[in-house]
Amino acid sequence: MRDGRGAAGERGQATIEWAGLLLLVSLLLVGLLAVAGARLPATDLARAIAAKLVCAVRLSDACSAPSQLVAAYGPELAAQIAARAPEIVYEDGMTALPVDFRACRGRRCGNGAESGAVWASDTGQPTTAFVHVVDCRSVEARRDSAARGHDCFEERDGNLYIQYWLYYEDSTSLRNLPGRVGFHEDDWEGYQVRVGRGGTEARATSHHGYNYDGGPGSWPSDAGLVHRSAWGPSTGRLYVSGGSHAGHVHEDRRLSLRRIERAGAGMGAGALAALRGARARVRLPRRLTASPPRTRWTPADRLTLIPIETLDPAVRRTRFAVVPPWRKPVYRDPEDEGT
Repeated sequence: MRDGRGAAGERGQATIEWAGLLLLVSLLLVGLLAVAGARLPATDLARAIAAKLVCAVRLSDACSAPSQLVAAYGPELAAQIAARAPEIVYEDGMTALPVDFRACRGRRCGNGAESGAVWASDTGQPTTAFVHVVDCRSVEARRDSAARGHDCFEERDGNLYIQYWLYYEDSTSLRNLPGRVGFHEDDWEGYQVRVGRGGTEARATSHHGYNYDGGPGSWPSDAGLVHRSAWGPSTGRLYVSGGSHAGHVHEDRRLSLRRIERAGAGMGAGALAALRGARARVRLPRRLTASPPRTRWTPADRLTLIPIETLDPAVRRTRFAVVPPWRKPVYRDPEDEGT
């Protein structure tokens, strides 16, 4: 009859042996991939299995990241991509959704509910973001990025860049005008995150460049008339304009009647107390403005994330009315500001 300590000891030994077995299998898979390269018909599957086994050995929270991301980028990067995906907030009246162009092209499948949390189109197509990574954090990462044709020089050195690209079935930048002025088939818009020594920043594509703020002040840069600074503190949100789908990371705050009323009441109470010779503790709101309410949005954790690197070469040759992400200069140079 074994005592409790013996049983615990055996369980601990079994855990170590199981971890060792998993590590051995994963190393064998990695070695097999290194020897055979892309000639194996199930290379992607083998990578996914190896990544999951390594995850299991490390007992890492990164294992919760989607398996497709883990297979393409490894557990650590996959976790970063999943954690930094934006919540998408749509302009009032929008029905368009970002979808997977391989399964949905055309108005019959790229639209959804007009309000509330939405993560699927009327035909069941999931909201989708295509992702791409340029890792410039270490010597090894920079060497790998350079081999892929990515730019990690100068101010890019030490940064991690994560790009999220959204595909819409069409674009109507001047939708309030009669006719088809400003209309074109297909639309690609991006949201990008830069993780560096100074913190995490983000930017989003406007019609003719990159933008951070929203509101009327952004209209000249959206139209390509002026240039605005692109990067700013990350908010975790992407605000999407109707029709053109131009994006911005920071939405202009608006005067809040409720906060103004609270401030007025507080100041009135303070003045009345002063007239009576008493001291009143008045708590005034820090701001008289508030973020605009969201009426239609896609939660970040309901975005389907697809690595562009895993797309079949034939798929990348798909013809679009606009330039797809993998043919844009910013795909190679994450600091490029042209679209």
